[in-house]
Amino acid sequence: MDTNKMREMREAFERTNSRDHRRQPPKGNNYIDPMAQADWESFQKGWQASREAVAVELPKFDDYPASMERDMRESLRSAIEAQGLKVAP
Repeated sequence: MDTNKMREMREAFERTNSRDHRRQPPKGNNYIDPMAQADWESFQKGWQASREAVAVELPKFDDYPASMERDMRESLRSAIEAQGLKVAP
């Protein structure tokens, strides 16, 4: 997942949180407000850790021919990895 999507999700969360997060928008990759920048960096670390902790196990496709099974597993693997998650071996 790209940084902009992560930032959108964080800011959407903060708008629903009870804390007041009226901060100036980021300039480039950094927020102007040092507290907002520190919050953003903490959020990124937590986000990455949560993504690294997840490993998705692919289902079995025993009822399908081998070529279809291979194609389905590869499609699932690509979709899962595109979301920043790992696929269990």
